[in-house]
Parts: sequence; structure tokens; C-alpha cells
Amino acid sequence: MQNDARLLSLLLPCFNSAHRLQPAYETIATQLDAAQIPFELLIMDDGSDDNSWDMARRLAKSDPRVRAFRMARNVTPPYLQFAAFSVCRGACITWIPDDLQFPVSMVISLYREWEKGHKIVVSYRSSRNDGWLSDLFSRLYYRVMNHLSEVKFPPGGTDVYLADREIIDILNTRIHPIHTSSVVEMLRLGFDPVFIPYNRPPRPGKSRWTWRKKVRHAKDTFFASSSFPIRAITNLGLFISLLCLLAIPLLVYARFFAHSHLFGFPVPGWTTIIVLVAFFNGLMLFCLGVVAEYIWRIYEEVKGRPGFIIRKEEGNNGSKA
Repeated sequence: MQNDARLLSLLLPCFNSAHRLQPAYETIATQLDAAQIPFELLIMDDGSDDNSWDMARRLAKSDPRVRAFRMARNVTPPYLQFAAFSVCRGACITWIPDDLQFPVSMVISLYREWEKGHKIVVSYRSSRNDGWLSDLFSRLYYRVMNHLSEVKFPPGGTDVYLADREIIDILNTRIHPIHTSSVVEMLRLGFDPVFIPYNRPPRPGKSRWTWRKKVRHAKDTFFASSSFPIRAITNLGLFISLLCLLAIPLLVYARFFAHSHLFGFPVPGWTTIIVLVAFFNGLMLFCLGVVAEYIWRIYEEVKGRPGFIIRKEEGNNGSKA
């Protein structure tokens, strides 16, 4: 397949999806052909234990626009997206679930915005119907993320976005895809993303995105995008150490100018004990706060995120004057 300046790479994750692949492929090919959008379909088998891989290979043999890949184990869709970045040939990339809960028409809408020159086009759910518990969990998750993390998600959250080749190359070369998600890393980059709302239809059948996978993904994305927990330790240590230091002169005053009773009981030496405990507790919490600051900086460093991104502009080949 030759590189095309308009080529759309479309990731189709599959997990035990043998019965879904053929209908999904036909729907995608029909609608994208009608919209005159050149595409490659990247079918990525995420460790299925049915005949999904055989079906994916058959589709790849029947249509040169289809490319089939097989993961060594189940890694879940967030990591499949990073895998797709490493093998895609398109000028832009997006993804679509194999049950087509995200409509192909929205893929076309994302692509049309990209044609206007936008590097990142993000779809977000203006409504959803995945069950009250799942919807509640999702709303709470994105509310916490928007308040405590460095990444700001659109209302209702997002799963699907379209990224330009420039973004793909940055994620491939500058981001270490461990315990994070492409959505978080992409939103951190900037590039003035465009947001498009859509009404998410009910999921057909039982979701394969289990609560265990959701919780793991939520933890990965939160700790990958937020320094709040470690900063909270630092601030708590400083606050308590300050209280301990303020308590010491008060305790000394009480010892010499008040009485030597503790809660009404005569306890010899209580002032010395409490002063020492307060002093060393404050000292330890202060030291933990200092250590936390260094750990946070080490954590930021090992993620390998770029300190800055210079956008590619037409007519600018990056040479120095």
C-alpha cells in the first residue's frame, strides 16, 4: 500500500470478536468508500481465544486495505492504540470499536475536521446509556480528573479521537507507553484540539470492558496525569510539622506556668515526652515531604515526556537561520 497524504488509518480492536469482524468491516468499508476517504483498516487481535485471528487474516487476504496484527497477550484497548501508532501508514489515525458503538459517521466527521487543518480532533459523549452504575462511575471519574489532574477532559469524557501524523510521530518517539493512555498523552500536547459532541448509543450485548479493566485504566490515567497525591503528602507534611513547631513553646509554657497534670492526671515528664514526639514527628513529615518532591521529579523524568513541542508549519523545514 502506497503512502497517501489523505490516507486514514483506522484501528479496529478485536477481542473474541469473530462474529463481529465481517459485519464491522463491511459497514466501515461501505461508508468510507461512499465518503471517498482512502483508508487502511488495522485489525488488532488482543489475545482472543476464539477464531478472531483467523477471521482477521481472511479479511486481510481479501482486501489489501486491511492489515491484521496479533498481540502476544491481552493488553486492553488503550495499549492497542499505542501499538497501532507504531505500525500505521496513514496521514492520520483514529479507532472504532468492533461493535460500532461509536458510529462510522462520526469517524467521517472527525476526518472532515482534520481535512480543515486541525491536528487533533476529539469526540466527546454528550449523552450515554451504559447503565446507571457505569454512567455514575464515568461522571465521577472525569470530574475527579478535571479537578485534580493536569489534563482537562471534555464534558462526558472521551474515548475516540483523530490524530495527525505529527501527533503520531511524537507519541511514537517521545512517549513511553507504560501505565498511561494515548488520550492523556495526546491531550497534554496542546495543538488546540477541536471537540465534537455525539450521542453514544446503548451498547449491544455485554461489555467486554470489565470493571477490573476500568479500575486499572482509571488508576493508570490518574497517576499518569496528576501529581496531586504526592504534592498532598508534601503539603500535609509541611502543615503538620508547622503545627508541631508551634505546639512546642505552648507545651513548655504549660509546663512551667500552668500545672504538671495531663488531662487531670499527674504525669511526671509528660512535657518532655510530648515535645520530643512533636518535634520528631514534625521533622519526619517535613523530610518525607522533601523526599516526595524528589520522587515526583524522578517520576516526571522517567516518563520521558517532552518538555516542549515545536509545531511543524508549512514552509518551515526546521532549519536554523
